[in-house]
Amino acid sequence: MVADTIQSRGLADMRVLGAMANVPRHEFVSSHLQALAYSDQPLPLDDGQTISQPYIVALMTALAELRATDHCLEIGTGSGYQTAVLAELCKVVFTVELRGPLAQSARSRLQRLGYSYPQVQFKIADGANGWKEFAPFEAIVVTAAPERVPMSLLEQLAMDGRLIVPVGPTPGVQRLEKWVRRSSGTQLTDFERVGVLDVKFVPMQSEADLAHWKKI
Repeated sequence: MVADTIQSRGLADMRVLGAMANVPRHEFVSSHLQALAYSDQPLPLDDGQTISQPYIVALMTALAELRATDHCLEIGTGSGYQTAVLAELCKVVFTVELRGPLAQSARSRLQRLGYSYPQVQFKIADGANGWKEFAPFEAIVVTAAPERVPMSLLEQLAMDGRLIVPVGPTPGVQRLEKWVRRSSGTQLTDFERVGVLDVKFVPMQSEADLAHWKKI
């Protein structure tokens, strides 16, 4: 998988490639999908969520430029696959998931694979709010698409911190963006934004969204 679907597309960060090789992707998908675990495609999870294709996981991780001393915030725990890859590269991953059952499943899976407290810390909450208690973060990786970047996430970046996020309406195509904090202010001009490529992610939902869909 690493050679055929990641390195072959030009991603050469050896630390990221090593992390991708270390994390067993088949452990993060249902048994009936394990034959597809190492193919370069997203796969379905419970409750309409997905596990991203390996190349996109590797790319977002590389864009985050993680160092061994970094504190990283992940928005959207999902299966826990991206969480594990991030945990291979930084000091602590603070991961936030809106859906309780999905978060509990990911926690159990990650703990079984050796990714446990304090290296990985979990919260069930609305991801758009981030996790202010532990801010600022050197990196924030968002695995669901908001229509606009939540200002609360930008505000929780450390100086020179990196926010990696797919932005745009869903369903449809979003733009994967990298935001870097360049000053201590909270205006958009205090951040550098770079568009990376077009992607397709599930929407970032709020607690109100989740309550609405549960009633239908």
